[in-house]
Amino acid sequence: MADRVITFGEIMLRLNPEGYLRFVQAGRFEATYGGGEANVAVSLANYGLDAAFVSKVPAHEIGQCAINELRRYGVDTGGIVRGGERLGIYFCEKGASQRPSKVIYDRAGSSMALAAPEDFHWDAIFEGARWFHFTGITPALGGALPEICLAACKAARAKGVTVSCDLNFRKKLWTSQRAGQVMGQLLPYVDVCIANEEDAKDVFGIEAENSDINAGKLDRQGYVSVARQLAGRFGCGKVAITLRGSLSASVNDWAGMLYSKDGDSACFSTTYRVQIVDRVGGGDSFGGGLIYALISGYDSQKAIDFAVAASCLKHTVEHDFNHMSLSEVAALAAGNASGRVQR
Repeated sequence: MADRVITFGEIMLRLNPEGYLRFVQAGRFEATYGGGEANVAVSLANYGLDAAFVSKVPAHEIGQCAINELRRYGVDTGGIVRGGERLGIYFCEKGASQRPSKVIYDRAGSSMALAAPEDFHWDAIFEGARWFHFTGITPALGGALPEICLAACKAARAKGVTVSCDLNFRKKLWTSQRAGQVMGQLLPYVDVCIANEEDAKDVFGIEAENSDINAGKLDRQGYVSVARQLAGRFGCGKVAITLRGSLSASVNDWAGMLYSKDGDSACFSTTYRVQIVDRVGGGDSFGGGLIYALISGYDSQKAIDFAVAASCLKHTVEHDFNHMSLSEVAALAAGNASGRVQR
């Protein structure tokens, strides 16, 4: 049996104009599905792990469509609860050049946002599991979800399940102050923390020195300090930070760092200059790659190289899910970045 990973969060209907049309130009929208933890589950299933997604979706046909989409890629959906009135929706307008991408949420009152603690039986869910992953987006939905996430983390810790969390701060969902309060309660249960160049600052006030993300200027040693502070404050054994230099909406420099509290050491990946097709889900593909690498026993350098390669390739793929194979990610991580036609 492959290593079992449980992910927990909301899957949404994604609606986006065709190509690079703006919302106001769109006469039709493409319908797909996605969401932070669901995206991670698809990546892990794609790499051959036993990946399960736990959530709550409505019992009607649109909820079934979301479940069917996950099943299509080999994700175990047995832990998805049915109930509530609606599936969350988000609208995505892809940016280009100096015009940024834009996301509009329509997820208030969704089945997941109104989930109750009794919907999820964590001892049973974690039976046979090795890893548990969630993101800061899930408790940000409010209601009982901060309490539910805490119960999940405590149950995972009690069963010896490794816990990872991507901070994923979303200012459209909650304030920095509320995020700091809630995530401050959850992070002590997290073994592997994932953040980007803004999360640590927005949620915990921990800022990288000598960096200007808007100008694409990143100081590597500043991020080692950020990771060290996160690990020191909350006890996380590893902290991974994605390093995005946004030259424009179409061109980004993309790299990552993995810090290990044991040994106070940090490894940096190769930096890729990415011509972006769709950046939504890029961080989730990084998380999926990192989880796969760490479960597979990769050392820190190989793990961060694999995670960043996976995410680099995801930026070239339309919609939320990363449809790159294990061999394709491994080839890029090993240095095959030419993009030449495979014949």
